[in-house]
Amino acid sequence: MKDQLGSYNNIKINRSYLEGNIRCPPSKSYTHRAIAIATLSSGCSKIINPLFSRDTNATINGCKKLGATISETIENDNSEEKSNELHGRPVLIVCGKETLDTPDDVINAENSGTTIRILASMSGLVRNGYSILTGDESLRKRPMKPIISALNQLGVESFSSNSNGTPPLIIKGGGIKGGTAIIDGSISSQFVSSLLISCIYSKKDVSLKVSGKQVSSPYIESTIATMNHFGVSVNTDTSEYFIPRSHYIPTEFTVPGDFSTGALLIAAGILSSKESILISGLNFDLPQGDMKIIDIVKEMGGEINVDKVNGNMRIYRSNELKGIHCNLFNSPDLLPVVSILSLISKSPVTISGISHARFKETDRVHNIATEFQKMGVNVTETQDSLKIIAPSSIKRSRLNAYGDHRLFMAFTIASLLTHSSVVSGVDSVDVSFPSFIQNMKELGADIQFSN
Repeated sequence: MKDQLGSYNNIKINRSYLEGNIRCPPSKSYTHRAIAIATLSSGCSKIINPLFSRDTNATINGCKKLGATISETIENDNSEEKSNELHGRPVLIVCGKETLDTPDDVINAENSGTTIRILASMSGLVRNGYSILTGDESLRKRPMKPIISALNQLGVESFSSNSNGTPPLIIKGGGIKGGTAIIDGSISSQFVSSLLISCIYSKKDVSLKVSGKQVSSPYIESTIATMNHFGVSVNTDTSEYFIPRSHYIPTEFTVPGDFSTGALLIAAGILSSKESILISGLNFDLPQGDMKIIDIVKEMGGEINVDKVNGNMRIYRSNELKGIHCNLFNSPDLLPVVSILSLISKSPVTISGISHARFKETDRVHNIATEFQKMGVNVTETQDSLKIIAPSSIKRSRLNAYGDHRLFMAFTIASLLTHSSVVSGVDSVDVSFPSFIQNMKELGADIQFSN
């Protein structure tokens, strides 16, 4: 992406209308999990249709530093639907091991909270020595105290180098002793997912008790589903996870389309299609919390035709939606999506259960409120909610995505409703959807790079 952009970090979006078909990019969440688990499998696994992005590349590079051998290839796709772009399907071959190598350098997780949190627990499984995990400026501000505390309770010496619970993290190897740990679930589900993935190799069984209300629990379900695919079961009982000692079995895993990104494409179809767009490449069998967007859109009066057999959805344009009260406690990545859908609502939309969205790549709650006000939107912000009242017309604006990939994509889609707007933060999209701008232009969006 950066090679294409040169020095540009802004785009200008003119009012335009979308039509055609788009294939949903692979799931970032499942790609992270499959690579990590395959790294902990004694043997070689095949990961089909992985997402290649800045975040997932950070996981690939981190797992290589921990001793995995990972290679990329393209194989023929014998299914009826073939990718016209790839003439085949991308595959990662991951050859892993149960006892990991001590990294010979710092592990750089870039902007990926999932990477640093999952690899933190994996670093406890290195043979000996210390692992140092860090990231970019944004990641080095994100909270890591729950994973540090839980690892220490399980016998893994872990600490923040600056003693404030943020990266860089330093993890001592030698194995996970196991036992019982209490972990705060109110900030992120990634801490629990991290421990679930690695603690099957602890020296004794692990009981993981969650304090506070667990946020984003569907992401934990995705973790458990991936573990199951690699031959490991986890017992759950409300706020407690029982992780028996076990072993992953190398296997073949196909990454599903990403409903987090697909939700943004759904919003684009509703707000700005000429009539409709078709989104393909979806899997409705593996759990994804952001699949909730389908119910949300229907509650708001939008029209979606879902074809689970063929893995696609047809999204129809809506000139007007209905206001709702929407709780996103388990689906915080839908905050930008529901926010931009609110721009054509005939009555107020209240989005609650979003305080933990303040701890994402940016404070998404505050940043959405700030940028929407530029567009003439009436926004009321509380610690845990946004109330959005759409204006009669959306003002042309210069919007700041704050280097946040999901805000950049949401603001770009929202700008299609204006006569012309500028959005900053182009270089953030390679975190999750490197071809976003190209794909939007192929659908008919009038987007130009701008200073």
